[in-house]
Amino acid sequence: MKHHPIPYFSFEGTAREALNYYKEVFEGEITDIQTFGEADFESPPELDDHIMHARFKKDDLFFMVSDVFLNQKVTVGNNISLALELDSEEEIQKLYSRLKEKGTVYMELQDTFWGATFAKVKDAYGVIWDLNYEKAKSK
Repeated sequence: MKHHPIPYFSFEGTAREALNYYKEVFEGEITDIQTFGEADFESPPELDDHIMHARFKKDDLFFMVSDVFLNQKVTVGNNISLALELDSEEEIQKLYSRLKEKGTVYMELQDTFWGATFAKVKDAYGVIWDLNYEKAKSK
């Protein structure tokens, strides 16, 4: 296989709002935005301003998003989460604080038996994030 799997999020008309949320939370960059209205693709006029495809990037964090067609429903389950390996206590604290602000905390930020600081949070758009910072091992 050439590449790692890339998460692709679907939204019911809130893709642009979600992208701006992730831009604020992760301090990343939104790229390659194309709306249904800009695409050479027949779609209802109500979708013209909805996102057909966009990309988000912050360092090694990369995902894509789109809005679904008007008659489609998005369902979010708890069978998958995105795990982020973070570089510092400061970084994990910052992301945890931002994600929990409009989200649901499944596991408070805490020290773990595996020697890491960890938290599990479902964000405002239903995506579950596992935040992990491996502490330096003492000798």
